[in-house]
Amino acid sequence: MKNLLGLVILGFILSSSIALAQPSLIVIFPQTNYQTSAQKIFFLGTAPPDGQVSINSKPIKRSKAGHFSPSFPLQLGENLFTVRYQNQELKIKVIGLNTSPELPQGVAFAKDSLTPAVDIARLPGEVICFGAIAPPNANVSVTLANQTIALLPQPQQAELPSNLAALTGQNQPHAQSNVGNYQGCTTVATAADLGKPQFQLTLDGKTITQPGFGKIEILSRAQLPVSEVTVELGVARTGPSTDYSRLTPLPKGTRAIVTGREGEWLRLDYGAWINSKETRILPGAVPPQTIIRSVGYRQLPSATEIVFPLQVPVPVSVQQSEQTLALTLYNTTAQTDIIRLDDNPLIYRLDWQQEAPGQVKYTFNLKKAQQWGYKLRYDGTTLVLVLRHPPKIGNTRRQLLANFKIVLDPGHGGKESGASGPTGYLEKDVNLVVSKLLRDELVKEGATVVMTREDDKEVSLVERQGIISREESAIAISIHHNSLPDDGDAEKIKGFAAFWYQPQAHNLAMFLHNYVVKKIGRPSYGVFWDNLALTRPTAAPSVLLELGFMSNPDEFEQIVNPEEQKKTADAIAQGITEWFRSVK
Repeated sequence: MKNLLGLVILGFILSSSIALAQPSLIVIFPQTNYQTSAQKIFFLGTAPPDGQVSINSKPIKRSKAGHFSPSFPLQLGENLFTVRYQNQELKIKVIGLNTSPELPQGVAFAKDSLTPAVDIARLPGEVICFGAIAPPNANVSVTLANQTIALLPQPQQAELPSNLAALTGQNQPHAQSNVGNYQGCTTVATAADLGKPQFQLTLDGKTITQPGFGKIEILSRAQLPVSEVTVELGVARTGPSTDYSRLTPLPKGTRAIVTGREGEWLRLDYGAWINSKETRILPGAVPPQTIIRSVGYRQLPSATEIVFPLQVPVPVSVQQSEQTLALTLYNTTAQTDIIRLDDNPLIYRLDWQQEAPGQVKYTFNLKKAQQWGYKLRYDGTTLVLVLRHPPKIGNTRRQLLANFKIVLDPGHGGKESGASGPTGYLEKDVNLVVSKLLRDELVKEGATVVMTREDDKEVSLVERQGIISREESAIAISIHHNSLPDDGDAEKIKGFAAFWYQPQAHNLAMFLHNYVVKKIGRPSYGVFWDNLALTRPTAAPSVLLELGFMSNPDEFEQIVNPEEQKKTADAIAQGITEWFRSVK
């Protein structure tokens, strides 16, 4: 799962010609001249178990097979390491990067420190903030149109850890010095194209001016543009970049007012941001508003379709919880007096409420806690919510999974090699081996198994998601093996883990994690809510399993052991079977 953890390993794998020579001392990671902002780094490699391996003359711990992954502290700049085994020696240079912006020398702004860094558009009266990094004790200001805004030195604030810190147990903020950080804000009351702000810095009697990077526009409330989603599912986020969290995707055709811009990102009237590449502007369109009257349904053999007739396609959001699924329509006013919903295999009752002006919430109270997937689409201006019925579970112990379809996803493949073990053995290969063993066990239980790949080929994340959506399987399982960020403790961290994102997958993830850990005595790495491509699908409960750490020398020996591979696959298959029995 290297792509998740941010550790690029492809460049570090030994070439085939070197592999054929079989040097007895191998360092897979890091490659010399590797650059990182981490404060420490682990070395991943192997040598014959007899004899001693040292790094900078310090003997290191190794597994029975001779694998190693010790960590060493890093300083800023060049860090030189010498790895020795008997008469062999490897020299590796690791460059420690400083992520804090450097204070400029003399009368100058720090490079690329002026913000906003891209063109922005805001509503009249909305706060607009500016920032710069400059020498201490300077006078800094910005001129915008006819305003001059003082930028003042900012007090110390906490620097938050990255999301990956939750995976290494280092999820604590630390103090960050704000020396040289100047900020200030203003508002503009009327619509205007204000152009680029002009920054000014005065120090020791010298003054410089520098234009900002981004233009500032104040939008007219009477002429706000209307956007329409042009892709099947537009990615809505909490802020204007991919760093921000995802919200419920917007079905193709969704329309909303644009209330702000930041670079290529658009802020929509209900609060979410979307990349402009996934939308088009509708010239002359009036603000999308709709009423909703009747709500209908269609009962299909394996699903119920709830039909919401609307005047225009408006933004929506979905929230799942224990035995409920709530759908919120924005820019919508209810005129609903009648809803027909007969006795249904899935739904106990449908309630609705006008939660706020222009916001209607429909709550589906379900007969059972486990949900089996949903889809959202617009048919013209009619919103269709498809709720999948529970699968029919077999009655015989011999073939409990008869008539079940399961999507099995061997992670990575082709050029996407994933993590690497200390010998250079790739995650993509062991993922496929275990997935085929798991497939065979599930088929014995009567299941129909759809594999996203059957050989070493590259399958994109979008293609894998498409398979899950198209096949409408009972569940989807993605098989991976783990590794760590640069500063992870590779010698100690190991274990089996389960990842989920949609609430409908939580019970499956928790059950499989607990079952496998107990069944084969594996250490637990934990159960994680995680925004991963293979946990995001809504069409079926989708779980990603990390079977162990390629970066841990001892656990790697289990990972490559055929008997352990079979044992793990059997335990997962039994866990899936028992889970289906538990939700029957």
